[in-house]
Amino acid sequence: MKKISSIEEYIQDHPKFIDSLNYLRLLLLKAGLKETIKWNAPVYMIEGKNVIGLGAFKHHFCLWFFNGVLLSDTHSLLHNAQEGKTKALRQLRFTNKNEINNAIILEYIKEAITNQELGKEVKPTKTKLKVIIVPIKLQTAFNNNSALHSSFKLLSLSKQREYCNYITEAKREATKLSRIEKITPMIIENKGLHDKYKNC
Repeated sequence: MKKISSIEEYIQDHPKFIDSLNYLRLLLLKAGLKETIKWNAPVYMIEGKNVIGLGAFKHHFCLWFFNGVLLSDTHSLLHNAQEGKTKALRQLRFTNKNEINNAIILEYIKEAITNQELGKEVKPTKTKLKVIIVPIKLQTAFNNNSALHSSFKLLSLSKQREYCNYITEAKREATKLSRIEKITPMIIENKGLHDKYKNC
C-alpha cells in the first residue's frame, strides 16, 4: 500500500469522492479539530486525542468516530464495521455527497468533541494473552519455508494469533492449505491479517 504524505494526497487518491471528502474535511476543521495522518489516513484530534477519522473505500466514504460507541446516535446512523470485534469505533457511512446532512453530521461531531473534552473514552480491556498454538499445517509450511517462519516470528503476538486462528477456524484441509497460500506473502511483508481494515 502506498504511504501518503498529506491529507490532500489521500483525498486525490480517491477521485470518486474528492468533493465529498473535501467537504467533510472542512466541517471537521471548522469544528476546531486538528488534522494529522495516522494509519495512512486523515485523523482529527483535540488535545492530542483521536476523535474522528476521515476515510474512503471502493463504494463509500466515511467518518470514523474513535469512541463512537459512546455517542447517543439519535438518528441511528452509526455502523460497526466489524461486528463482534470492534468495541469503540463507529462509522458514519455515505455513498454520495447528497447524503451529507450538515446539521446531523455537526451534531455527531460536536457530541464526539464534547465527550473527548469530558474525558469519556473506551479503555481497552487487558486480557491475559494465551499461548499461541501454531496449527500443524502452518508449522509444516514453516518447516518448508524458513523465510516464512522467520517473518512470522517478527510479527507482533496479536498478528501471530490472528493468523493461527485463521488457519485453525478452517474446517477442511483444502481450505487450510489455500489460506496458508493466501497469507504467506502477507506474513513475509510483515502485514497483519486485518491490516487493510485498519487504515481508516
